[in-house]
Amino acid sequence: MPILKWISDKDLKSAVSNLLNTASLAKKNSTKSFNKNVIDPFSAVFEISGFEIDYATWLKSETTRQAQKTLQNHIGDFHQTILGLSNSWENMKTGNVMDLVSHKHKIIAEVKNKFNTISGGKLSDLYHSLQGQVMPKSSRYKGYTAYYVAIIPKKPKRYDIEFTPSNKEEGEKCPSNKKIRETDGASFYDLVTGHKNALETLFDALPDVISECSDGKYKVKDKEKLKEFFNTAYKH
Repeated sequence: MPILKWISDKDLKSAVSNLLNTASLAKKNSTKSFNKNVIDPFSAVFEISGFEIDYATWLKSETTRQAQKTLQNHIGDFHQTILGLSNSWENMKTGNVMDLVSHKHKIIAEVKNKFNTISGGKLSDLYHSLQGQVMPKSSRYKGYTAYYVAIIPKKPKRYDIEFTPSNKEEGEKCPSNKKIRETDGASFYDLVTGHKNALETLFDALPDVISECSDGKYKVKDKEKLKEFFNTAYKH
């Protein structure tokens, strides 16, 4: 029986292994390049004193922070890979106008890991980019529905609504268009896979998959506490 109903075990493990390798490499690079980065000495002295920690603790925290920043840049790619492996969907990969496309369902999508990945002022640019893909008669995606997907939403609620960001240059919101939409990660996973709570089942499966992909080297502890973070981000 497969781990998840909507993706093969081979593809799932490959995506997880790639992200684990990225995490491991980010950790090594943050240690090697630590002295090459400009460290804010004022921040360091106030963190050590204000947080009541010693230099060794601060150093470990700082190198972890630098590695974490690199890893987080790849989390969105992980979701794009997983979603693109679902039946009838294609991962367009880096460099293309759109991240995901399903010709069967006539949907294209721009996937971001977190709601604040794109600054507010740039959201109108994204709107016009999506509009330029699904509205012109000459576009190969004419008549498709375009989605802006924030895997981690700003508020713990699920939504699938028309995307109408503010256009600061014009001083008003972008026009409503049923073909240009925004949605959260949990709702989009359901849409792509055809399975309810698909994102949650993926999250629940990760600890065991991570352990298996690393031959037991990486074990996820405190699963219950980590699940609380998921429940807080995605309330049913």
